[in-house]
Amino acid sequence: MMTGRLSRLLSALCVVVLLATGCSGGEGGETGYLTSVSTVEVPLEDRTDPIDLDGTGLDDEELTLAELRGQPAVVVVWGSWCPPCREEVPDLISIADEYDGKVGFLGVNVRDASPETAQAFVRSKAIPYSSVYSPDGEALLAFRDSIRLGPTMIPSIVVLDSKGRVASAIIGPLPSRTTLTTLIDDVLAESDG
Repeated sequence: MMTGRLSRLLSALCVVVLLATGCSGGEGGETGYLTSVSTVEVPLEDRTDPIDLDGTGLDDEELTLAELRGQPAVVVVWGSWCPPCREEVPDLISIADEYDGKVGFLGVNVRDASPETAQAFVRSKAIPYSSVYSPDGEALLAFRDSIRLGPTMIPSIVVLDSKGRVASAIIGPLPSRTTLTTLIDDVLAESDG
């Protein structure tokens, strides 16, 4: 049986490895998006403080992640210019619909030239959840103490537990619909337990 200290050390090591792979060879050359994928799960006892993310939405509305507390939440980091982001939209829409009422969803739009560009994409795909507009990626600083997302870590998906803490993340393109639903189901099971 692992001690709490050893478990936290191993978790920290996993995050360091995740960051090293996400920030180096995982980018598609000069494309500005990730092409490789890493998945990390944070044990319940190693989760940090809740994520405080506030910002202005694509329709100029004020959005806050705190409104989703009390249920698990999924944060999707995306850009309309990012091919892997565009490819995973159908799965994300389907998953958001499947978990409607049980799991909240919030997007973080990064590096789109204007909110209108991102709005056009959201409307054309009928994405059912709101997104914070953060062209410089500053909104991702909310994750600096937990998983350290940066503006070059696109696409990324973060699953938060019902207290708003990072439970798991997929850094890079969504490998499969099942990968995300399994991570969501694991967090829902914690809430039931």
